[in-house]
Amino acid sequence: MESKENENQENQELNKQTEIVPADQANMPLSGHLDEFRFRLIICLVVVTAASGIAYAYVEDIIAAIAAPAGKLYFLNPAEVFFSYIKIAVFTGCMAALPVLCYEVWAFVRPALKPSERVSVWWFIPTVVLLFYAGLAFSYVAVLPAAVTFFMGFATDTLQPMFSLDAYLSFFIAFELPFGIVFELPLILFLLAKAGLITSTFLKSKRKIMIVIAFVFAAIVSPTTDIFTQAMIAVPMILLYEFSIVLVKWLLRK
Repeated sequence: MESKENENQENQELNKQTEIVPADQANMPLSGHLDEFRFRLIICLVVVTAASGIAYAYVEDIIAAIAAPAGKLYFLNPAEVFFSYIKIAVFTGCMAALPVLCYEVWAFVRPALKPSERVSVWWFIPTVVLLFYAGLAFSYVAVLPAAVTFFMGFATDTLQPMFSLDAYLSFFIAFELPFGIVFELPLILFLLAKAGLITSTFLKSKRKIMIVIAFVFAAIVSPTTDIFTQAMIAVPMILLYEFSIVLVKWLLRK
């Protein structure tokens, strides 16, 4: 009787383990993981290509919206327009395909996650995407116009601003992406606090260090070397850090 009970317990444990990690995935060789990675990568490339193709059909409207703070743009060589169109179409396609890209990453790592971790990812991925989009929107609506106005303020009677198409689009992309990354800061700190690695008290004690880190980060990712642009990136990062302290304190009580 005892031996049968032991066998039943062992069978139940084996069943639980197979429910968490399917046998075909648990025993998948390295070549199988590489095939899975290649499959996910192909899907990402197809989606980005399709989204970029759609964006290219509306590229003139997209560039008109991007160039609104600066006014008219000029091209300095015949090929500049074509390659600028390609650049902004691919950038728009990548931004539009971001939810699919995040999902494919999740689908690739899903077999290695526990059931409880899989449930958490369902809210994690949408939050990452929404925060990234929020950063892009904040930069476009509030920060980019102020930065362009600041730089155009150096114009004089003998010095008039004339932005080239390629240079302005490169500036726009390099200016937008850091804000998408910076807006992920509250989520990162929230996850660290939830894992018990940090607390609101700890974050408060590191304020001064965070200010230094924010300006160092801004100096690295800023498309220009002027202090104004760096401050436009660093200040929102510091404010988001302060928001993260409140978030950790009131939601996690830590």
